[in-house]
Amino acid sequence: MRRSIIWQSKNRPGDRKPLWKKAGAVLFWIALWKLVSLAVDNPIVLAAPESAAAAFLRLLAQADFWKTVTASGLRILGGLLASGAAGIALGGAAYRFPLAEILLAPFMKLLRAVPVASFVILALVWVGTEGLTFAVVAVAVLPILYTSTLNGLRAVPTQMLEVAQVFRIGSWRRIWYIYRPSLLPFLLNAASIAVGMSWKAGVAAEVIGIPDWSIGERLYMAKIYLEMDQLFAWTAAVLLLSVVYEAAFLRLLGLLGRRVSGSAAAKTDGRRGSGNGPAADEREKEAGYGRGNCGG
Repeated sequence: MRRSIIWQSKNRPGDRKPLWKKAGAVLFWIALWKLVSLAVDNPIVLAAPESAAAAFLRLLAQADFWKTVTASGLRILGGLLASGAAGIALGGAAYRFPLAEILLAPFMKLLRAVPVASFVILALVWVGTEGLTFAVVAVAVLPILYTSTLNGLRAVPTQMLEVAQVFRIGSWRRIWYIYRPSLLPFLLNAASIAVGMSWKAGVAAEVIGIPDWSIGERLYMAKIYLEMDQLFAWTAAVLLLSVVYEAAFLRLLGLLGRRVSGSAAAKTDGRRGSGNGPAADEREKEAGYGRGNCGG
């Protein structure tokens, strides 16, 4: 079964590092963290790795930890999904209508330039603490997905669009078989960046707004009481959640891409099995020519 070039490029040998190298890099930074903590020798300034690990394990045994993680995770997921849908829709509109791109350009530049802290303050006034995380995540991620969608649509080969026009391929089939394979690698990169940005912006907003049952609230309380081990433990939780979210989004996009390449390969195999293709067309032409001569 054939695979799309998009997904082949992801699996090149040079792109995957051995697991022992990744583990070695993590151990290196943990060892450096330990050495610095020994040099500082002040748990209020810098907690040791084993203290942070013990605090993290204690959090896992608490029901409030899971309630807090679930609440923050759902807020961030909602903002991420909303910005994803809006970014793809606006990117498609900008690709289709040049006037829409002109009108959206200053708005997207504004969203990129405005600091997260400034928008958090505005969002607190506009939507309050309950909708704060959702709004901040949506605004922070929207320009990333908009730009990736627009660039992905522009990367469609002109020859393919010309062939689709000549053979009068419908709009939905163009979107599914021409635009979507070109757009997917751009969305993969955008998703990888957007997930990390969503957790950074979302937790930063929660630290400022302090909504109930939020990771930002826990980080703020750890800072107030100078509990550095708790601070590092909650930070580790954010990192793990970001990794899980990123893996889930990339997995879903990967399944979507494999479905595209698999369906295309199945159609190609079907054509071969049914005797269609250039060789069969030539045989049909020769047969028709022979029948025409016999009739003459």
